[in-house]
Amino acid sequence: MNTKAKILIVDDRPENLLALETVLKDLDVDLIRALSGNEALKATLHHDFALALLDIQMPEMDGYELATILREEEKTARLPFIFISAVYTDNMNVFKGYERGAFSFITKPFEPQILRNKVKFFVEKHMQEISLQNLNQDLLKKNEELESANKELDAFCYSVSHDLRGPLRAIEGFAKILQEDYTKDLDDEAKRILGVIVGSTLKMDKLIDSLLLLSRMGKKEITKTIVNVSELVQHILYELQVETQNGKTKIQIGELYPVMGDMELLGQVFINLISNAIKYSSKKEEPIVEIGCNRANGENTYFVKDNGAGFNMKYQNRLFGVFQRLHDNRDFEGVGIGLAIVHRIVTRHGGKVWAEGEVGKGATFYITLPEIQEI
Repeated sequence: MNTKAKILIVDDRPENLLALETVLKDLDVDLIRALSGNEALKATLHHDFALALLDIQMPEMDGYELATILREEEKTARLPFIFISAVYTDNMNVFKGYERGAFSFITKPFEPQILRNKVKFFVEKHMQEISLQNLNQDLLKKNEELESANKELDAFCYSVSHDLRGPLRAIEGFAKILQEDYTKDLDDEAKRILGVIVGSTLKMDKLIDSLLLLSRMGKKEITKTIVNVSELVQHILYELQVETQNGKTKIQIGELYPVMGDMELLGQVFINLISNAIKYSSKKEEPIVEIGCNRANGENTYFVKDNGAGFNMKYQNRLFGVFQRLHDNRDFEGVGIGLAIVHRIVTRHGGKVWAEGEVGKGATFYITLPEIQEI
């Protein structure tokens, strides 16, 4: 595949074309000749040019007329061209050349290095534009592939979750029949095993619910409104008051700036972050959860901080993955999807998520969301 830039050179005199080829021979370009305006137009049908060098004085169709036609055709409307003339060198003709859309005007005799430098400039610009177009196409393709992969993952989660419901309900139902109707026939070990089965089905049920929620978070259309984050958090704390009271958790709330976003989705973000903070600080004698916000550089940075179990920072890249847990389920019950949901929702809002922590000294989770732009 030829990747050289192509230059169209137009002159009705072959000796002038040869002179141009001699001047430009050291440049890494392909020179396409045209002895008339009509030949030049035909060449533009078969080639994509980085630049055109046009003589003005030509029979049948002069350089001005050719330039006008080039500017009217969609394919060549943005093609840069330089007029080269030994006759039409007065100010009026130079102005006329620029009026026709010329990027430059060179009078004969000219300094070869000047022409080479000008041609080199337009060639480099052309190659940069091609590189940028290729980069944009690659980026668009990768985005399409990523979107397709996310849709497949969502469909997989939804399908698997629904397919698991049937057998799980059967296990749960028969286990409860054993508990309710046949307990007297079971010894203590059998009762314990049956309790494990029932507990595992309940955990599996929660896991399926979380998978379905993760799938729904990826497919739900975002409906943005002004969200009063302070009221949203207060409502969430009211819903979680039983957990807060049982854990004797002290909640500290700073100023929480409003944001433009989807009320339902952002509510899920703060539910997950706050309930996690309450859960992982619940074993402290004086559990404390702090919720606040900082504003800078056009972003609101919300944080939820606790003084609980914390985590080792070398594992921070695992925090927001599906089914990734840094704590034993015997210490803190969970399914490992909550933070993955947080990451997905915040990313869809154009924000970022990260965390800082230290084992035994608590953790702080941060999310950024764009400020509301004043009109």
